[in-house]
Amino acid sequence: MLTTIAFYLFSAIMIAAAFMVVASRNPVHSVLFLILTFFNAAALFVLLGAEFLALVLLFVYVGAVVVLFLFVVMMLDIDFEQLRRGVQDYLLLGAGVGILLACELLMILIAWKSAPLSAASLAHATPLHVTNTEALGRILYTDYIYYFQTAGLVLLIAMIGAIVLTLRHRPGVRRQSIKAQNARTPAMSMELKDVLPGQGS
Repeated sequence: MLTTIAFYLFSAIMIAAAFMVVASRNPVHSVLFLILTFFNAAALFVLLGAEFLALVLLFVYVGAVVVLFLFVVMMLDIDFEQLRRGVQDYLLLGAGVGILLACELLMILIAWKSAPLSAASLAHATPLHVTNTEALGRILYTDYIYYFQTAGLVLLIAMIGAIVLTLRHRPGVRRQSIKAQNARTPAMSMELKDVLPGQGS
């Protein structure tokens, strides 16, 4: 009973926060609602017995992606008046998409039927006497090892591409050269002059 109440509570908060991510006009508020959405999704993972996925969701998305996105949004010079001017142009398109999604959800609710023994027929999240992390590791590194390595390679290429795109060589900007610094000698670093009395400045 308590698990059911917690499930509906977390689901309702997550859906409301996800709606506010799209509906909020302030990008900073959208990011904060996105953090709330991730927290409630992590709570649902805990209810399902997937504690490892819940921690990964919090550490990766909330701790890295959302915080980075929040800093990017705060650094942008956003003209909110200009954002509000173009809302009327896309009002009909947005209303059409919303009506289409509402019709799809209504069709799903009409066609959905509850099976009395559906909960008993579901497999357990993890095998017996095996932790969630160990079971997930077994699946990733046995059945899906090639997909897992391919995903890591794609992320590595994306990281290198982002570094290459942001690394710009601007003319006239002095940069540090480690090779030139290591090659310097005392004769290149200082110059001794014999200054006569009365001629120094």
